[in-house]
Amino acid sequence: MFHGIPIIGIVGGIGSGKSLVANELVKLGGYLIAGDPLGHEALRQPDIRAAVVRRWGSQVLGEDGEVNRRRLGQIVFADPKERDALERLVFPFIERRIVEEAENASRRDDVKFIVFDAAIMLEAGWHRYCCKVVFVDAPDDVRLRRLNEGRGWSAEELRRRERAQMPLAEKRRRADAVLDNSAGPDHVARQAAELLRKWGWL
Repeated sequence: MFHGIPIIGIVGGIGSGKSLVANELVKLGGYLIAGDPLGHEALRQPDIRAAVVRRWGSQVLGEDGEVNRRRLGQIVFADPKERDALERLVFPFIERRIVEEAENASRRDDVKFIVFDAAIMLEAGWHRYCCKVVFVDAPDDVRLRRLNEGRGWSAEELRRRERAQMPLAEKRRRADAVLDNSAGPDHVARQAAELLRKWGWL
């Protein structure tokens, strides 16, 4: 609980549909805190941006002078040491913003619970803020198709990115519930509602 408001953490493989599950939970009364936008926000902070340039050079900047996440990702996902360096730069800022967002949401009368969607929640230890953690499951071929269509990723790119995260089997083991996202939004919506009813939050 966060000031009396339960927090549900969403984890799963890349391309599993964590955002879809999070959005369905929001429709049922949740307030969404998403890790990705907070990561973008972190890289826009002048001190963090300057530290990124000091370590990786101006090659990681786009034409607008901001950090180009694709270029930076190509460097840090190829070397665990570089990824750790980036995480040390951005994780403290992201965690502060998570707490701020949760505090703001806890003051709102229309919020029944908070939905926290962050790919590296378990790795970063942010699951300690959650009452429950939900693992979103989807077949590998479905995930790869979504990522290929949406981001132009190859199978090798997916494997490379996932090697930087906790194994899926371990994420699943640590979760309190599993939602299947292989059959579309309606199927997800039904499961989300059933889960909330089971936990007494709907």
